[in-house]
Amino acid sequence: MKSDLQTRVISCPECDLTQGAPDSAPLLRALQCCRCGKVLQRFHPQALERILALTVAGLILLIMAILLPFLTLELNGQLRAITLGSGVGSLFREGAWVLAALVLLTSIAAPLLYQLGLLYILGSLWRGSIPPGAVRIWRWILAMDPWNMMEVYLLGVLVAYVKLAQMATVLPGLALYCFTAAMLVMTMTRLYLDPHLLWRQLPPDDLPYQPAQYCPSCGQGQAMRRKRCRRCGGHLECCEPGGLPRAWAWVLAAAILYIPANLLPIMTVVRLGRAQSDTILSGVAHLAGSGMWPLAVIVFVASILVPILKLFILAALLFSIQHGQSGYHHERTQLYRLIKVIGRWSMIDIFMISILVAIVDLGEVATIHPGPGALFFASVVVITLLAVEEFDPRWIWKTKR
Repeated sequence: MKSDLQTRVISCPECDLTQGAPDSAPLLRALQCCRCGKVLQRFHPQALERILALTVAGLILLIMAILLPFLTLELNGQLRAITLGSGVGSLFREGAWVLAALVLLTSIAAPLLYQLGLLYILGSLWRGSIPPGAVRIWRWILAMDPWNMMEVYLLGVLVAYVKLAQMATVLPGLALYCFTAAMLVMTMTRLYLDPHLLWRQLPPDDLPYQPAQYCPSCGQGQAMRRKRCRRCGGHLECCEPGGLPRAWAWVLAAAILYIPANLLPIMTVVRLGRAQSDTILSGVAHLAGSGMWPLAVIVFVASILVPILKLFILAALLFSIQHGQSGYHHERTQLYRLIKVIGRWSMIDIFMISILVAIVDLGEVATIHPGPGALFFASVVVITLLAVEEFDPRWIWKTKR
């Protein structure tokens, strides 16, 4: 591994300010941008070794969570056991293949590929070599991280458990505990993982000339004439042509789809031949009517309030940038960080539906089917996530004070 202790120059990915950053700082835990406050680097002793150990532990726990029984339902003498992937299969058999693919990506594929990619890179670096394709794989890992929603899936399990407990006996399986532990281990991995620390181990890191600009994604120095980073492929210019129109298009598409997402039923429960359909709002009302006020508030905030808040904030930010507003840089950056964090939590309802459709499949006794509103709502969540990824926070700082 490379272990030079020189002070480097890096560019802030949120405000584009170029500043010095040491390779190690024993008295600091994190280095923040001196203008916008973005955490640029984290300092932990033996960080790569700790991340490697956590990655191995998380991968083992996640594989166990995939293979072992996840939940078991007992209703009228009938038993129904499911695994973590049962929801994906049930949605696919119901014809909701888009929902099935989304649940597969966010609850199984993204976490698993994230762990495997880290293990592939860190294992080779630990042995003192750089693995083939490491740069491309690390770039994919970083792009995949926003779609890793294990913690949101667990909250969806909690909502599904509360709904099921009113009609049957639900027993957690060993896989649920393994999945929870894997989520906690991956959270610790993110705390230790500094992208710049790993980027510095990967080529190209040579500086054959005096660099005129630094990539905000990986810190690679390069000539001013370049528009994309020669190492990670990231955009070096904060004002990419077409960026604002594309972001506006995502916001408008999500706003249109949000209407049928709330008007159409997201699932239908058939019990003893009687069908009952629920929209998002009626599901919240049902939780509140059953005395589950804390859970009703969580679902209301995540499924109704958060999408509206994201759309409003994104529209306000895009409007301020398009019209050259020159103030409130820090406040607007904080709003961007807020919507980047809260957006994933709107997936609670989709995960809940995948669990209910899989486990409540008892023929004429009881079955649950996804409704058309679920597809519209999933589209809103995905599109708003894409809108946030399209949004470049450096746009906010382009206009001087």
